Amino acid sequence: MNDMLDPLKNPLTYAIPFFVIAILIELAALKWLDHDDNLAGYVFKDARTSILMGFGSIVTMTVFKVLTFGIYAAIFAYASLWQIPGTWWGLAVSVLVVDLAYYWNHRFVHRTRVGWAAHQAHHSSEYMTFATALRQKWNPWFEFFFFLPLPFLGISPAAIYIAFSINLIYQFFVHTETIGRLWRPIELVFNTPSHHRVHHGSDPEYLDKNYAGILIVWDRLFGTFQPERQRPTYGLTYQVDTYNLLRLEYGAFRELWNDVRSADGWRLKLSYVFRPPGWAPERDCSSRYADQSSQP
Repeated sequence: MNDMLDPLKNPLTYAIPFFVIAILIELAALKWLDHDDNLAGYVFKDARTSILMGFGSIVTMTVFKVLTFGIYAAIFAYASLWQIPGTWWGLAVSVLVVDLAYYWNHRFVHRTRVGWAAHQAHHSSEYMTFATALRQKWNPWFEFFFFLPLPFLGISPAAIYIAFSINLIYQFFVHTETIGRLWRPIELVFNTPSHHRVHHGSDPEYLDKNYAGILIVWDRLFGTFQPERQRPTYGLTYQVDTYNLLRLEYGAFRELWNDVRSADGWRLKLSYVFRPPGWAPERDCSSRYADQSSQP
């Protein structure tokens, strides 16, 4: 447990200086280099909110590690089919499997209202910058269920957390408009800024697409890939008029609770929780984008 909580053993600790450098380079590029006039750049209040949400996510992720470590460790020690060694190739396997688990978790939190309530804060910015990458959710709890099979497959808790940190570090660098399309083979296999801009778009054709963490091949395999056709409209499908951190992180839970509390019968209550965002009994689920929705 001490190793899990030691910041010097967390890859994210060593990535922080590179995050700062990347933000400064992006700021300089937007200010002094020729670029598309449509690029939105930075707004101080928005960037400040994203950075503060990033600091908050460090706390919640630490709590997540503390609460899940014992369960993962017990499964790994007593119920794993085999144990993947802590070698370079073992870490590579862990990164690959965690990336697949991340894809399905990410898809779940976009396609169920309770998951979206936890995740929507990350999509609440109308800007696509490296600072936006730091606008992390404070509710990582659903990852527990999607990572739960991994210790059964012989991936240790340490390898899960390290691989997930590597995944988050990679994703920081796809949150930008200053990088266009990359070499075609890279675009074919990996998540790139172009693919992830689609994921943050609120345009109807971009909704619920490109859930990838590192490898875009998961989206290609499971039918959720969408190429970038035009510049996306970033943010939620409804206006966000606050920079209040608690409202951004937990306001959607309050709205969900109000709907569940007022619903008649358990079937309707569970429908509000597990059907897609924007679902209501008086309308077809396909019209969910008229209200609130995930934006891929």
